[in-house]
Amino acid sequence: MLRRMTRRGQGDDAGHGDPLDAAQERRVRAVLALGGVPQADLLDGVQQVRLRLLERAAKGYEAPRDVSAWAAVVASNLAMDWHRAKRRQERLGERLASLRQHEFPSGEDTSVLSLAVAQGLDDLPDTQRQVLVLRFFADLPVRSIAQELGVPEGTVKSRLHTAVRALRARLHEDEVV
Repeated sequence: MLRRMTRRGQGDDAGHGDPLDAAQERRVRAVLALGGVPQADLLDGVQQVRLRLLERAAKGYEAPRDVSAWAAVVASNLAMDWHRAKRRQERLGERLASLRQHEFPSGEDTSVLSLAVAQGLDDLPDTQRQVLVLRFFADLPVRSIAQELGVPEGTVKSRLHTAVRALRARLHEDEVV
């Protein structure tokens, strides 16, 4: 896909080619939202991912093997940057509103679970939160996550195991599940 976009940009009107298809954009939005970026900033995050894809092509770098996985990891990194810059309590309400509005039906049980999961994600270290969001919310395989993050698959599996165990413990502790 990036190669196709690069060819269009070199001779034709550069406005024709979008480096992200609709499914990839939805995935990027989901990763950003689950990573703590408020709904008001999601469009900027998506544009940042597009810009990085275009910059990569403009610099002559080889196209990512899996553009969708690459874009999800870039979105995850952007979310981590945003996460570090804002206070946790400001993010929590915005994230829940964003997720509830786009992903979940309303209901007290869903709201309680969403709140507990969001708080549990906030409590995880950045590296564990990142792999958890990429694996279970962006639906990337362990191999893709490892390749994109530049870490061994075993490291991804270890972080996932630790993160899931901590999140599960948090949900049981809060008596949500």
